[in-house]
Amino acid sequence: MTMLGVLLLSLTVLLLLAVPVAFALVLSATIAVVFVGDIDLMIVPQQIYQGLDSFLLLAIPLFLLAGELMSQGGMTDRLLGFCNAVFGRFRGGLAMTNVASATLMSGISGSAIADTSALGKVLIPAMIKAGYGRGFSAALTAAANVVGPIIPPSITFLMISVLTNLSPLKLFMAAVIPGVLYASAIMVVAVVISRRRGYPAAQEVNLAGIWREFKLAFWALAMPVFLIVGIRTGIFNVTESSAVAVVYALMVGLFIHRELNWRKIWQALVSSARGTAVIMIILGGAQVVSWFLAYEQAPQRIAEWMLGSIGSPIVFLLLVNVLLLLVGTFMENGPSLVLLCPVLYPVAAKFGIDPYHFSMIVGINLLIGLITPPVAISLSIGALIAGARSDEVNREVLPFLAAAIGVVLLITFVPSISLWLPSVIGGR
Repeated sequence: MTMLGVLLLSLTVLLLLAVPVAFALVLSATIAVVFVGDIDLMIVPQQIYQGLDSFLLLAIPLFLLAGELMSQGGMTDRLLGFCNAVFGRFRGGLAMTNVASATLMSGISGSAIADTSALGKVLIPAMIKAGYGRGFSAALTAAANVVGPIIPPSITFLMISVLTNLSPLKLFMAAVIPGVLYASAIMVVAVVISRRRGYPAAQEVNLAGIWREFKLAFWALAMPVFLIVGIRTGIFNVTESSAVAVVYALMVGLFIHRELNWRKIWQALVSSARGTAVIMIILGGAQVVSWFLAYEQAPQRIAEWMLGSIGSPIVFLLLVNVLLLLVGTFMENGPSLVLLCPVLYPVAAKFGIDPYHFSMIVGINLLIGLITPPVAISLSIGALIAGARSDEVNREVLPFLAAAIGVVLLITFVPSISLWLPSVIGGR
């Protein structure tokens, strides 16, 4: 058996034994090295270090910390208040508030799991109390918060930037319109279901009330705009913007809203440190596997096979969509990206597919896995908060999944959706 065969077999066995993904990646690589025997075992720790040795990766813990500080400092509650003032008057208004809040929160943490947890703790109990079904509340919250890693800042597209050497700013810009399309599709499905089931409307808020809520939420609404303008004008780069986001959230929470204290800051630090540790361990372990794939020339072999078997870029994109949806169903997007990027991007380049357009297809497909059973981490968090049965939540998420897949197909076959904004704004 070849080294690549040993690697893939051991990785499959370890994952089936429920070994954590990061450790499964490192162990399978170590087993492959020992099996071959002519490669220095030091290559494993060297590649782990190399996988983490990127200045851009500093943005991940800082964006996570900024999101935690904003939640602890009351900015999340103010965003919810503003969205509810705007949408609450309509039938199913609380469902619309859910989607709008998730879209606005996406400019804060860049993590679907973090946003589902933060917003879900507030919105899911409120929806249930207002008469919405438990399964629907959980499914909607999880589906809405998939937009978090799409609209910038996005941890997912930061990882793609590290793995492919693409411009993080252009990736962020390419993701804006697809993110808005995704949020709009989820909003439409939520409204249709809410009206069909007769879910209630909240008390109507007049213009003065909306203006009052807007002023309260101003600092949260201004943050993503401030970051993008700062990056685009060259005041700071993407990594530095994450540090600016932390300082911004800290100053607003301490001196404007005055809801942050040392206990809350400590909680934010602990929570963001845990999230960072999980992401970084996976990246380090996956880098080892990526090195082995390159060593065995797996990407080149797959590219040659695909180019010989698939004559059309359209057929290739359809197959990629199916593959990514299946992979995203069973694996988290972090390790999936590290394993698939070295294989798929060279093939896409041979077919003449723009790498920024292809990145939207890859990233959004894998993110949909967060709400696709059986793994569906975000969906599981929503179900836990709602106290709903998994089968009920899985059934309720199906219309949202259908809408999400529709958006992915639209993005796949209309490249200008992803490429127009980067071409207008530019970036490096």
